[in-house]
Amino acid sequence: MGIRVRKQAFDGQAGALQDIARSGFWPTTLVTPPGPELPMHWHDSDVHAYVIAGESYMRCGETGERLATGPGDIVEIPLGALHAEGETATPMTYLVAAPTTRALREYLKIQQGPVTGVAAAGD
Repeated sequence: MGIRVRKQAFDGQAGALQDIARSGFWPTTLVTPPGPELPMHWHDSDVHAYVIAGESYMRCGETGERLATGPGDIVEIPLGALHAEGETATPMTYLVAAPTTRALREYLKIQQGPVTGVAAAGD
């Protein structure tokens, strides 16, 4: 199963934290700088990314589709789902929620080699 974006699912930081508390997941903050699309990767657990600030897209590794993201959106990333954060002209701020407490980089698994069946990052 691929990633999913729930549009306008919460209102601001407080709304995101309330939703995370209900889920039983643990939050951490992630800020990514402006830049090109990131490499395809996956996580070894479910991850929910609450977009607090910035606009971009998430590329679904299963379909190659670009899923637009902006403040108030939740990106639901199932365990093992290949994906990449898209190009952005401004910083992106997320509250990232996962089921256990550990450093975010410990969840990250970078795709090795070419991704088959997925559109190129520049399309």
